[in-house]
Amino acid sequence: MAAVLVLVEHDEGATKKVTYEMLTKARSLGEPVAVFVGEGLDAANEGLARYGATAIFAATGEGWTNQLGEPLTDALEAAADRTEPAAVLVAASPGGKDAGARLAARKGWGMLADVVDLDGDLVATQNVFGGATTVRARVRTGTPVLAVKPNSFPVEEAPAEPERHEVGAPRTARSDNSRVTDHVVQEQGGRPDVAEAEIVVSGGRGLQDPSNFALVEALADALGAAVGASRAAVDAGWYPHQHQVGQTGKTVSPQLYVAVGISGAIQHRAGMQTSKTIVAINKDADAPIFAISDFGVVGDLFKVVPRLTDEVTKRKG
Repeated sequence: MAAVLVLVEHDEGATKKVTYEMLTKARSLGEPVAVFVGEGLDAANEGLARYGATAIFAATGEGWTNQLGEPLTDALEAAADRTEPAAVLVAASPGGKDAGARLAARKGWGMLADVVDLDGDLVATQNVFGGATTVRARVRTGTPVLAVKPNSFPVEEAPAEPERHEVGAPRTARSDNSRVTDHVVQEQGGRPDVAEAEIVVSGGRGLQDPSNFALVEALADALGAAVGASRAAVDAGWYPHQHQVGQTGKTVSPQLYVAVGISGAIQHRAGMQTSKTIVAINKDADAPIFAISDFGVVGDLFKVVPRLTDEVTKRKG
């Protein structure tokens, strides 16, 4: 079977769930081959093996750390040259899209972004035009490079014993053109990352005051969810930018998305409408968010959310 390259998304070896999703999908397409760039491979190795990586191309050590998109692309290109893959999967994150686009440009291959489904013939399902349209598309030039949205595929274990291949030193001088001078990991406060969480509870301007985000946080904690925020709430300074969901924030695709006091402007819907189940709570029955919701509650969020939180807590207990 042909190799399917998977660019490992990680933070110094702490592997992101989307990597395991891509490895799971890669098993149905060919031989899953992980490409790891940076520090922390020893910490990541067990998870990559558990989710089916049959080989790992390791780009570690001097020249591969504290840098930007070029080294990721160099590593992918080196692995692709040695494996002639059927496809290359990267996460639909800023770094993943950057590396995927650079690789496609270097090799003359086609690329599809924001993939939410993929069949055995490498026909991808995408959300385009700000999420307003769903299309099925196929790369017709060269090897497909596919940027996958987190939470698009299920995760299934398939233990393997991957062979390790060293990529070697970065192959181009351009890898030294730009460097990361500082690396800061945002505190999550014990909650999952909004971009990868299976449940997200987001708040908007309907909360009326930043202190009322405590209602959203309480519901999120009861559900074991991440906390998101609309652009309007973030622009007003009510919640940190790293929690913003939308076209100009993070794109999410959780199993459950709860929108609290969010009207549903197009830029917000573009960032969350591929969620598997959407629940909206808003006092305006004509709010656009209800057009894409699976369940809607027209009511006062200050009454509905505390009761919902109590009910979730009661049922968990």
